[in-house]
Amino acid sequence: MRKTLIIAEAGVNHNGSIEIAKKLIDVAAEAGVDYVKFQTFKAEKLVSKSAQKAEYQIESTGGSESQFEMIKKLELDEDTHHKLIDYCQQKKVNFLSTGFDLGSIDMLDKLGIDIFKIPSGEITNLPYLEKIASKQKPVILSTGMSTIGEIEDALNVLYKNGIDKEDITVLHCNTEYPTPMKDVNLSAMNTIGDTFKLSYGYSDHTLGIEIPIAAVARGATCIEKHFTLDRTMIGPDHSASLEPQELKDMVTSIRNIEIAIGDGLKRPSESEEKNISIARKSIHIANALEKGHVLTTDDLEMKRPGDGISPMDISLVLGEKIKMNLEKGSKLTLEFINF
Repeated sequence: MRKTLIIAEAGVNHNGSIEIAKKLIDVAAEAGVDYVKFQTFKAEKLVSKSAQKAEYQIESTGGSESQFEMIKKLELDEDTHHKLIDYCQQKKVNFLSTGFDLGSIDMLDKLGIDIFKIPSGEITNLPYLEKIASKQKPVILSTGMSTIGEIEDALNVLYKNGIDKEDITVLHCNTEYPTPMKDVNLSAMNTIGDTFKLSYGYSDHTLGIEIPIAAVARGATCIEKHFTLDRTMIGPDHSASLEPQELKDMVTSIRNIEIAIGDGLKRPSESEEKNISIARKSIHIANALEKGHVLTTDDLEMKRPGDGISPMDISLVLGEKIKMNLEKGSKLTLEFINF
């Protein structure tokens, strides 16, 4: 059975509070995800002080502060990272974080993370991609806002700097929060896989859980989804995030889909074998017949149960004489026929 890597994106939904961050880890662990992911950055290295907020950020946090001021409050320092990593170990869920600048990548590497996640906004950042590749660890690449050509360019940077194709997973993504259904274009996820012949998945920003589930049914090997303690909390990403029960429901649904996908061989399942004779039909006698009668189609009818001669084998009995008198409605067997 193929197992999907599920990343619960806490992101900046901790609102700068380590206590909220720990509660998010509790929720992720309870839901049974593989990784809980945060974001690592220095505001001074990420945005200029004149950078404007995205529309969805203005809608969720207001327009009185700049993007820099908003992000500065959401930084996690190195000591906090250590504490969160330790807490994840206690809760038996893997810690992950996206580094948004070169220094943060170095810090995360020093902290021992085992995967590097490249966010959509960095797919055209050559120095960033080279820095990630220099760490020689598996990579997950989000592709929001990008074209196939831009994905190819980013992959070539990773390949050129020593990252094997087998160690890369590319996530289809749309960066609007929340993503309108008309813009999901889930088929593009499969286009990515078909084009580059590598593992693919989906980083989801829609409301609800149906799109990640559909992505798994379409072959996604990795799902990333934002979650929060409460969608009404103030912050840039809360409103487009899952609440705790929704996260749990998503994980349960994905695990069920993995089981349901099966091995692709079409055959009776173990659970339905007992139903074959009950649901199918076999050849029965339509009217009372006397010994020596030659069977015709008018003498036969197809009825349940299906534990006698299959209707597919009707040609074996047509034109043959019967050995004995047969009652109307009786099930025909080869023992009744004088071949």
